[in-house]
Amino acid sequence: MNHFQRRKGELCCEDVPLSRLAEEVGTPAYVYSKATLLRHARVFRSALRGLDVLACFAVKSAPNLALLALLAREGLGFDIVSGGELFRVLQAGGDARKVVFSGVGKRQEELAAALDAGIFQFNCESEEELQQLSRIAARKKRVAPVALRVNPEVDARTHPHIATALSTSKFGIPAERVLATYRLAASLPGIRAVGVACHIGSQIASVKPFAEAAEKMRALVLRLREDGHDIRRLDMGGGLGVPYGDGPEPPSPRQYGEALVRVLEGLDVKVLVEPGRLLVANAGVLLTRVLLRKQGRGSRRFVVVDAGMNDLLRPALYQAHHELEPVARPRRGAEVVDVVGPVCESADVLAKRRRVHPLATGDLIVMRTAGAYGMAMASQYNARPRPVEVLVDGRSWRVIRARESYKDLIRGESP
Repeated sequence: MNHFQRRKGELCCEDVPLSRLAEEVGTPAYVYSKATLLRHARVFRSALRGLDVLACFAVKSAPNLALLALLAREGLGFDIVSGGELFRVLQAGGDARKVVFSGVGKRQEELAAALDAGIFQFNCESEEELQQLSRIAARKKRVAPVALRVNPEVDARTHPHIATALSTSKFGIPAERVLATYRLAASLPGIRAVGVACHIGSQIASVKPFAEAAEKMRALVLRLREDGHDIRRLDMGGGLGVPYGDGPEPPSPRQYGEALVRVLEGLDVKVLVEPGRLLVANAGVLLTRVLLRKQGRGSRRFVVVDAGMNDLLRPALYQAHHELEPVARPRRGAEVVDVVGPVCESADVLAKRRRVHPLATGDLIVMRTAGAYGMAMASQYNARPRPVEVLVDGRSWRVIRARESYKDLIRGESP
């Protein structure tokens, strides 16, 4: 469910017409609904009742300070993959004691900063990373709480770019080396192995891979305890999919929660989960305006909008589908068009051969389900300033990131 609904024919975010926002802040613009984000967070957490859970929002999916602050006040922790994300979390008022540091390549200064902040857990992905963290922790006379990320070799049947648990993946420690790596961790100064971690991918459309991974992790926890390791945390990562409009309906949070509870109940662990897309994707849209129409060869028609692949990369990178619709009352009839941006790349296509209500120059349209990995992946390619971000709360709204200026494009440069 989301709070982008039509009122008297016009699309609104909560109680604010999107046309009014376009007049005030211009386009392209990312618009987020506070009510949608908080509802998703609460539904997700309630679905995992029966387990001792710490839900850590995946910062990489939507790192805006205002969104992080909302989730921090809801009591969520945070899953980070860089020192910059740690900085963002702390600036937003997040609790370092609820932060998990994931990622296959962590700089030594990032490890040191996370140690100084007192984060909840480091998810280590290799023997060498363990040794690097040990040296830093010993030098600081600190103890780093560690979970080893295991590659459970579960096929999540998702896009290859976001599948992370295959045997060919760069992520995690191969299963055949896990026991030896825990023995290494136990021998290193400054390291306390407290948990096991895995993450099998993103935009997963079935609970079966989650259940399979959970069963493997349960067995591993029990085996590690037999070997003398006091394992009391199990990080199951994230990855539950959201409906983008072009595929099967993903399982609900309730179905996901039931699957995890069924496998993990009674294991006596704190279960960490790392939702990102699930919470924020449907809480945001990309608002854009039609610049012009262009007739191609034969019946090919192009609708050129002012948002491009630098603003919303997912269609070019993943061939991702985002539903689009006009902000004003839709015109009668339909046409098949390519909705494209102004970036000088053939890949700059936001929607290919899409059947839509007729569109005209000046029309406002939205790309739905754009809250996750939209602004987070935006760039200044073609010297295009990144969009403004707006947060709507009922009848009120505020800019939570100003639109970049041309001066912002050259900040830090010198001729």
